[in-house]
Amino acid sequence: MRNTPRRSPARRTLAAAVVLAASLLTTGCAGAATALRDLPLATGGADPSTTAAPSATAAPAPAGTALALLATLPVKGRAPASGYQRTEDFGAAWLDVDRNGCDTRDDILSRDLTGAARQGGCRVLSGTLADPYTGRTIHFVRGEKTSALVQIDHLVPLQNAWVTGAQRLSREQRVRLANDPLNLLAVDGAANQSKSAGDAATWLPANKAFRCEYVARQVSVKAVYGLWVTPPEHDAIARILSTCPAQPAEPSGLPPTAG
Repeated sequence: MRNTPRRSPARRTLAAAVVLAASLLTTGCAGAATALRDLPLATGGADPSTTAAPSATAAPAPAGTALALLATLPVKGRAPASGYQRTEDFGAAWLDVDRNGCDTRDDILSRDLTGAARQGGCRVLSGTLADPYTGRTIHFVRGEKTSALVQIDHLVPLQNAWVTGAQRLSREQRVRLANDPLNLLAVDGAANQSKSAGDAATWLPANKAFRCEYVARQVSVKAVYGLWVTPPEHDAIARILSTCPAQPAEPSGLPPTAG
């Protein structure tokens, strides 16, 4: 009798996480947001049967990497965009979801700008941005004609999130997704406008040195919030991560919600 190879602990953990993520997304709002935040990163969304199977000849990606995490995400087409409304579905821009007294925009400006000058401990008045999308240096000054030069981008655009699984999340979960520092970057305003709601198959940063981190964070966001990727999006991300297979996945930047 031929012995059946035993799965490694890492593979058993990964399989369990995928099943757990699928079950969480069918539960009520009360506990799902907390559970999603506390899931291991190697999770997918609902319907794990649609997850792309790894090639039989491909070497497994190192554990904890974005490439390994990508292999756990379901791959399927977009859901209809009908009904999408930014404020109603994801909350107003910008809220204080982490309850630190500062709104999300100022939190991200404080994190991403160097030499940030603040008013009242929160309001960022000026600073310098090393823009990850273009590679340029931008001197930010808050003002009616200057604030828009630096914008806060959702790495996974909210409309993209809506058509790849966010419709079935609770509103609380969607508000967290819209304000999660993992999904946010201060970037060049023109580059952000050019990206719009594009995914990795239709838009990538001009700064090629940032592309690995860019798609790794998109994968991480989709895993944390149980979203899927489309086939073109999956293939575009896989091509980029194949050039940087050790690029790590990242956890949510928000504290857990109360259970």
